[in-house]
Amino acid sequence: MNHSIFTAVLLGAVYVLAKVEGHISIQVMVCNTNNTAPEAEQQLDGDEMLYIDFKNKEAISTLPDFADKFEVEGLYTQAQATHATCLNNLDVSVKVQKDQPEEIDPPEITVYAMEEVELGKKNILICFANNFYPPPVKVTWTKNNAEVKDGVTLSRYYPNPDFTYQQFSTLSITPEEGDVYSCTVEHKGLEDPLTKIWEPEANTESDMGATVFCGIGLTLGLLGVGVGTFFLIKGNNCN
Repeated sequence: MNHSIFTAVLLGAVYVLAKVEGHISIQVMVCNTNNTAPEAEQQLDGDEMLYIDFKNKEAISTLPDFADKFEVEGLYTQAQATHATCLNNLDVSVKVQKDQPEEIDPPEITVYAMEEVELGKKNILICFANNFYPPPVKVTWTKNNAEVKDGVTLSRYYPNPDFTYQQFSTLSITPEEGDVYSCTVEHKGLEDPLTKIWEPEANTESDMGATVFCGIGLTLGLLGVGVGTFFLIKGNNCN
């Protein structure tokens, strides 16, 4: 068995990358010193397999229904130990690098509809923030210049292979002619909040495929972030 393991500590993040017989397994633990909940997840070949719910003290499988489920005892206990290691490494890193500037990457934003747009028919808007560091981002929605809070969701943030992060927010809508929606993202890498505008337009036959492609992206993204990420990024073509 040919394998190699690389562990990196980046200001409160512990990454363990293992390559075994052509597969890549990634375990991620994100910690901080401001008493907010840590983040921990496990990926295989880019697909999220599970994450740790620290509030309910359990491991949550995120594999789709058609995939074979698996259970491993002690995952939460293991995550607790890794979290303690992460906090210790963070303390050391802060002391060693206290005079070095923090690396900051601003997010890239894409907004698109989950399904084919039909006026008067319920739909979902996706605001996808990608390639940012450090997490998280703050997302706000407006409809016709008025802030909207009902029907809004915000995902956990997920790690990318290059140690940046991605996160998405959704808004339930029933678009009508003349409506104007906006998604505004705030992040410490942005001097000013970044806003993307979306207006409903009926799809022609020529762009039907692109819209369906985007819808598949969100569906797979909710089931498995690694697989869904590919389609979500392809959503740039739909903005």
